[in-house]
Amino acid sequence: MGLIVFTDLDGTLLDHDTYSWEAARPALDALKERGVPLVLATSKTAAEVAPLHADLGLGDTPAIVENGAGFYRPADGVAQDAGDHAHIRRALADLAPELRAGFRGFADMTAEEIAEVTGLGLDGARRAGQRCFSEPGIWSGADDTRAAFLSGLGMYGVRGRSGGRFLTLSLGRTKADAMAELAREMGASRTIALGDAPNDIEMLQTADIGVVVRNDHGPGLPLLEGEDAGRILRTDLTGPAGWAAAMLSLLDDYDAKDPAHG
Repeated sequence: MGLIVFTDLDGTLLDHDTYSWEAARPALDALKERGVPLVLATSKTAAEVAPLHADLGLGDTPAIVENGAGFYRPADGVAQDAGDHAHIRRALADLAPELRAGFRGFADMTAEEIAEVTGLGLDGARRAGQRCFSEPGIWSGADDTRAAFLSGLGMYGVRGRSGGRFLTLSLGRTKADAMAELAREMGASRTIALGDAPNDIEMLQTADIGVVVRNDHGPGLPLLEGEDAGRILRTDLTGPAGWAAAMLSLLDDYDAKDPAHG
């Protein structure tokens, strides 16, 4: 198939405050013109991804959901086995109360509370709460307690990853793992990945070209392996505007190297 693009959503393809992708439209159109598949790779659930996937016109292209813990395949719908999420919730319940107290997961919140912490509308918040593979939440405890909290969960095979807004618990599978699986399945000869948060680092470093999209609201990313060699780039603009600028530049380079794709 050739080139495949993998992208994070919040703070990357979607504006941090408005969740709009409008500023990325020129680059999205350029990908479609070239027949380059766009794979969404996000912490969002399949229920959240489905309407956005349709709005973007991505057809049958699969998406990576819940930070790499699962896939959304349009033909299969959004209903999936929630055994992983149940396992995570049991592990949380088994922790000592003083460790458990610092974490408030989505399953501990009402839809109204999820809407408040995410900025989503109520319908979007309900979809965000339909977890199958992972449990995002807010850590409000001390840093040393956080380390003990994650160590305790590790006894159950549960791992924690920090994203742009939340601490997300899963059984350890990453966006990079899912990207590698789909790249093989779809016959990619070259991959580009774009992201903005710590939970994107492995994906950025695994791709042939990684793009760190500037996000002034997030924790930022340290210098990554591959930046000095130019394999990982950074945008000057934030969110979807930065995404579009980087993507159009990379497509120009791709066309120049293989005019058949121009």
